[in-house]
This record gives sequence, C-alpha cells and structure tokens, in this order.
Amino acid sequence: MEIKNEIHQKELLATQLEIQHATMQQIGRELHDNIGQKLTLVSLYTQQLLYENRVPEVSERIDQISQIINQSLQDLRSLSKTLTDDNISQKEIVTLIQEEVDNTNSFKKCMVTFQHNFENLDLDFVQKNMLLRITQEFIQNSIKHSRCKNIFIDLNISDDYFWELKITDNGVGFDRSRITSNGIGLTNMKNRAEIIGADFSLESKKNIGTTLIIILKKKA
Repeated sequence: MEIKNEIHQKELLATQLEIQHATMQQIGRELHDNIGQKLTLVSLYTQQLLYENRVPEVSERIDQISQIINQSLQDLRSLSKTLTDDNISQKEIVTLIQEEVDNTNSFKKCMVTFQHNFENLDLDFVQKNMLLRITQEFIQNSIKHSRCKNIFIDLNISDDYFWELKITDNGVGFDRSRITSNGIGLTNMKNRAEIIGADFSLESKKNIGTTLIIILKKKA
C-alpha cells in the first residue's frame, strides 16, 4: 500500500509539472495575442495624437504616456516570450546541459566539462526538466560552497536499459552527517530524482570532492 501511494505521488507531481508547463504557455499566448495587441493599438493612437497636437505642453504629456505604453509593451513581449518558451520540449537534453555549461564557463569561476556517448535520448518534458534542474543545482552549489576549480559532467547510456548522469567536482567536499536536510540543495536534487523514478546517490570526501550519480531506467 505504501509503495502504491509513493508511485501515485510521483505520477501526481509529474502530471502537475506538465499542467503547469501547458498553463504557462497558454497564459503567454493570451498575453501576446490579446493584451499585446491592445497595447499596440493604444501606442498607435498616442503616436497619432502626438502628430496631430500642436500644444507643446500637451504634446510633452502625450509623449510621456507614449513612452510608458511602449515600455509596457516591451515588458509584456518579454514576459510572453519567457512563458511560451518551449526550450526544454524542443531541445535534446545534451543541448540543454551544454547551454548551461557554456553559460557557467562564461563567468570563469569554475571550468565545467561535459561529455556524453549519444546525441539523442528519448526523454519526456518532465524527465528533461528534472535532469536539467538537478544539473543546475549541483553546479550552483559546487561553485558556491565547494570552492572547486573543475566540474565534470557525464551523461551516458550505460546499457540497453539504463542511462546515467554523473557529476563530479574537485572541491573541498563535506561531511553529510553534519549538514541539515536542506544543506547544499540535497533535498531539492533528491526530490527531483524521485519525481522521475531515478536512483539518487551522492558521495563526498573532504578535500577530494563530491560526486552525484542519477540512474534512470529507459522507456520500454
């Protein structure tokens, strides 16, 4: 009974993520198609008023209003693009991780190296999303806490049934028994692994570094 409840909770969390993703896209499209069009129309009206008006004081006020409307329209378009961005759904997991690696390396705080033994992996939105978030969490925590100089990411298909994500840093390490349940984002990473039914293990050795391993069974 307990196992069934656990499976049900995982499926429920995954479904909630899918619904949230679809809802955000719908809101983004509505902002762009409805509110965006109305703001564009108002912007055109103010530009026409500015052209037709001959009173300097009034023209100045209209121009100020026009600038506010145009800035609001720009902000709305930016928000709409963020909400409708289907980046995770459209891209392969190796591309998503590589983008995160490139972004991290651009700050030149820690060198991140990414290797994989495939180009395409059959993962759904929730799996890619959780895998990417775990990777981001590990990188951020390593840079913030471990004072590492290098992070190594390996994503490989280990056999016909499993794929494995392995992330290692060469930082100062830590003693797991001496940190709280919320320490260095362990809870976040572990919970995300559980959502997609993946095995989670993390080992750390003082002055050597930390290694995270995520193993997930491939779809039948």
